[in-house]
Amino acid sequence: MVKTALITGITGQDGSYLTEFLLQKDYEVHGIIRRASTFNTERLDHLYMDPHEEKRKLFLHYGDLSDAGQLTNLVYNTQPDEIYNLAAQSHVRVSFDLPEYTGDITALGTTRFLEAIRKSGADTKFYQASSSEMFGDSPPPQNENSSFRPRSPYAAAKLYSYWMTANYREAYNIFACNGILFNHESPRRGETFVTRKITMALAKIKLGLQDKLYLGNLEAKRDWGYARDYVEAMWLMLQQDEPDDYVIATGETHSVKEFLDEAFDYAGLDWQEYVEIDSRYFRPTEVDVLIGDAGKVRKKLGWKPKVGFKELVRLMVDADLKKEELRQHGYANHKRDEDYVVP
Repeated sequence: MVKTALITGITGQDGSYLTEFLLQKDYEVHGIIRRASTFNTERLDHLYMDPHEEKRKLFLHYGDLSDAGQLTNLVYNTQPDEIYNLAAQSHVRVSFDLPEYTGDITALGTTRFLEAIRKSGADTKFYQASSSEMFGDSPPPQNENSSFRPRSPYAAAKLYSYWMTANYREAYNIFACNGILFNHESPRRGETFVTRKITMALAKIKLGLQDKLYLGNLEAKRDWGYARDYVEAMWLMLQQDEPDDYVIATGETHSVKEFLDEAFDYAGLDWQEYVEIDSRYFRPTEVDVLIGDAGKVRKKLGWKPKVGFKELVRLMVDADLKKEELRQHGYANHKRDEDYVVP
């Protein structure tokens, strides 16, 4: 029988990759999108199916994690076999400026979804997108048994969601899993995140369209993987007989400075000639080092990353360079970012 999945955050980086992955496995995919006055489905455009097509497999519904009633309706009406809760206010630095909103969407939004499952009585498996930011300044490497020490409103909100997911699993026997994903990037990464900010600026600098790139803490170290690899781990968690929580990571850590080195060297430039520090991009409380120990997911689910750090950086640089070149020649952005390079 064809399985059905319901995805929040379907228009985001992870949501679009997960949609591709599930459609390839012949799922019927339902996605929740927020109403906006402009189209915000660019990452899904290549998957779009006309509503009049009989064999359509992708369906989009308006909704929001702040609207408990609509979430309950969607769960009840779609009767999904699997739910992937990927939506959040996900920018760490912005969460310091919008702590209340971050808590409402990132934390309470998960509770509303879990309640929707409970109240609808749906027999579904639930995936919660947890974050390595929950570990904060806990000593690295971090695994499922490490202490949580959140250092931002975003991390605190994600930690609330993590424990609510675990609580509903234990209290109501819901098949609910937490995927504690460490940083995962791609050419579809949001343009305000540091990795994409670097590769986009590099493309413009290389083409003579920009002179400077302003960044914050260059010494911050992160465990960076490829988002396309990570959505497979999400799916694997929901294919098991018993729910559990897993760290998803590469096991390597690299600083922002190392990312700059790799990206600019690949483009034949010296980043020190173009990068300046702006204190506005520093967090009030910084997380210095995140590096994941993904031994559990490797052993139990057989998952491991396919794309390494250097390949990831170069993939992102190639995509943004080609995209900027096409833009300069008057071509509209009508393709997903990976279409600009060979993955």
